[in-house]
Amino acid sequence: MSHSILLLPRIKIHNANALSSPYTIGFPAMTAWMGAAHALERKIRQLAKQEENFEELDSLRFPSAAVVCHDFKLHTYKGNNDFEFSIVSTGNPLGKSGKRPSFIEEARCDLVVSLLIEYDGDDAELVEAVTRILPVLKMASGDIQGFGKVSIRQVRNESDYHSLVGAVMPGFCLIERRELMQQAMQDGQDALDALLDYLKVSHHCEQGVDEKITWSSRRREKGWLVPVATGFQGVSEPNKAEHQRAPDISHRFAESIVTLGEFIMPYRLESMDQMLWHYQYDHSNNHYLCQQSNYVSNT
Repeated sequence: MSHSILLLPRIKIHNANALSSPYTIGFPAMTAWMGAAHALERKIRQLAKQEENFEELDSLRFPSAAVVCHDFKLHTYKGNNDFEFSIVSTGNPLGKSGKRPSFIEEARCDLVVSLLIEYDGDDAELVEAVTRILPVLKMASGDIQGFGKVSIRQVRNESDYHSLVGAVMPGFCLIERRELMQQAMQDGQDALDALLDYLKVSHHCEQGVDEKITWSSRRREKGWLVPVATGFQGVSEPNKAEHQRAPDISHRFAESIVTLGEFIMPYRLESMDQMLWHYQYDHSNNHYLCQQSNYVSNT
């Protein structure tokens, strides 16, 4: 399948939100990266309405995107006599007196990622428009401090795909492994128990014939599995609420959906379809999801 890809390489982000869901800290949620692509799309269309040079970009759409992580540093601190690292969290915005507010603080991180955004529409002046907008854009609530040369890639065959993969190496692509959660839940496990069962590290010891003790550690499944927030589930009916941000749009309370993801080097994937995430609305279950069409199992 042919793909038109906008490559945003080596984006250096400072102070990104590492609180990816109400109970996980680490790599920002997939909803943050899809949200960044959507925000970029809207700003490009806004620019197209304001300047004639970019008017052909008015119909541009970003239906899917992929993220490749090159570097990740969680803001942590470990004192001289501390046994474990502590999260260096922030409370924003500061009050008038300069003190932190009373609500829950946020974990932060610095990271370098490449975004591969699939687009539909005319790409004339697209690179120039993105280069202008990107420095003032927020990604995962973090500030963009720099990025590589923006380019457009047409992925029509295997050779084009391998060329694109080479441009984002070395790095780790985040893919979805929700099939592991689904199988565990079909076997009778609770969702949270299934998640923790795949993330925990089990330690075993064996005594040999010479009475030598050998220790080993392993997880249930091979691979770099991580919890990842991929969307939201509506927990109330759409309705009006006081002081809501958009008065013309119905408000709905929702909670995060967390499943399993895996970091994998892009060269181990076979096609763009295995990298790209897209939006999916499940009306029957009130799910607003970011998900992948093609699973990568047993990689």
